[in-house]
Amino acid sequence: MNSPAQPMSQKKLFKTQMMVSFHQLIRFGWIQAQSCLFPVVIFGSLAFTKFIPLPFLPRYDWLLVIFLLMQWWMVHSGLETRDELKVITLFHLIGLALEIFKTHMGSWSYPEEGYFKVYGVPLYSGFMYASVASYLCQAWRRMKVELIQWPPFLIVVPLASAIYLNFFTHHYWIDIRWWLSALVIIIFWKSWVAYEVGGTRYRMPLPLSFVLIGFFIWIAENIATYLSAWKYPNQIQTWSLVHLGKVSSWVLLVIVSFLIVATLKLVKQNIPQR
Repeated sequence: MNSPAQPMSQKKLFKTQMMVSFHQLIRFGWIQAQSCLFPVVIFGSLAFTKFIPLPFLPRYDWLLVIFLLMQWWMVHSGLETRDELKVITLFHLIGLALEIFKTHMGSWSYPEEGYFKVYGVPLYSGFMYASVASYLCQAWRRMKVELIQWPPFLIVVPLASAIYLNFFTHHYWIDIRWWLSALVIIIFWKSWVAYEVGGTRYRMPLPLSFVLIGFFIWIAENIATYLSAWKYPNQIQTWSLVHLGKVSSWVLLVIVSFLIVATLKLVKQNIPQR
């Protein structure tokens, strides 16, 4: 027969485990918030300039000035390293090229005025892609990310290139995003991402991390379009929720971003693949 103390001790153990899990969740959230500093500045600036017009320059140009100053401060303060700045600059260029093409094809538009525009695309737009790279670099360092069963470079690089090119080619050819998504699952089926929170190591299937990040970017996209960062054709007259199907596009873009950052990290650190 169980003694009365046993149920109480089990209940106390369960309560302790729940408290530990809650504290770890808070720590994880705080790390994520710190890693999202650049995206937070972007959303704050979008909101501020939308509701409080600034003098002398168009809104798009003020956003460019703010983001340039923010980027300078992050490097100057040591929040980002010069190597991370190189990665972020690469994403800025990749994103700007995609923006120019997509606006030319009518996928979305930047209807407001601005002096610093290239083919109708304001230069600040590249920072929205760069902020994704900033988050990945910050989170990677803060959580001591480690890749487990990472595929060979000869597979990863062509896959990332194919995903990025499909954003362009599907306007002229068939859209192979679902084939590429299936390929990602096959290639990364055994891959995990390990990370540290409060001195405890955790791990997550890599494809699941792609989906989670892509979903949260879709939420961010809805906020950004509400704040008129850009507009889809169905949002010209009045704002409406971005179609849920866009999640798949963001997941694929996250995959490209993650593959580039991971490849550069592995090359820089000269970590042997496992």
